[in-house]
Parts: sequence; C-alpha cells; structure tokens
Amino acid sequence: QVQLVESGGGLVQPGGSLRLSCEASGMISTISVMGWYRQGPRKERVPVAAITSGGGTNYADSVKGRFTISRDNAKNTVALQMNSLKPEDTAVYYCHADGYTTNLKLFDVWGQGTQVTVSS
Repeated sequence: QVQLVESGGGLVQPGGSLRLSCEASGMISTISVMGWYRQGPRKERVPVAAITSGGGTNYADSVKGRFTISRDNAKNTVALQMNSLKPEDTAVYYCHADGYTTNLKLFDVWGQGTQVTVSS
C-alpha cells in the first residue's frame, strides 16, 4: 500500500556534493520515521541518517557534519544533502520509512536504491 522512490544518485569527485530525494506514496496516514541507509560493495546495509515526523535527527558518526537530512511532511518526501563526499561514501543508498496506513496498519518499506559513486 506504500511505495518509496529514490532519485539523485550519480558520480561525483571527492569533496563534491550530491542531493538525494525520496518520495513516499500510497494510502499513508502518518510516517513516523524516514531515513537513509547505504550498502557499499561487499558490505552490509547500514543506517546513515534518520528524521522523525517532529524533525528530530540522527546521523551515523561517519557522516556527521557532512550530511544533512530533511523532510516535508505535507509532501511525504525526505532528502539527504551530502557534502564533502569521500570515496568511502560510495554505495547504493536506500530510503526507508515506517508509519501507518489509512487503514491503521503498520508499514515498513524500502525504496529501490540509488547508486552514489565518489571517485577521481
């Protein structure tokens, strides 16, 4: 009943910037938390940043001071502004959301992922 679609990935040089976006659609009542995860080559998927409906945020230590997460509750979107990118940021980035549908059912969904490559 709920779907997520990411966009904005691409190739950037070290020190560059990129902005990812994610839009949720479907029979959504509320989205409690929206966040970004990433999975590098031969690595597990790990959390990067998350934001609550009230605007509270959490970041992985590896991205603090470089990445900023934001959301628009009215549009059911979340964005990740990534600055000062490093080669180790290279990964597939996935959007995630949990909340409740209009039928008061809990949902926990993932987007399809978008590739971010940081390289000279």
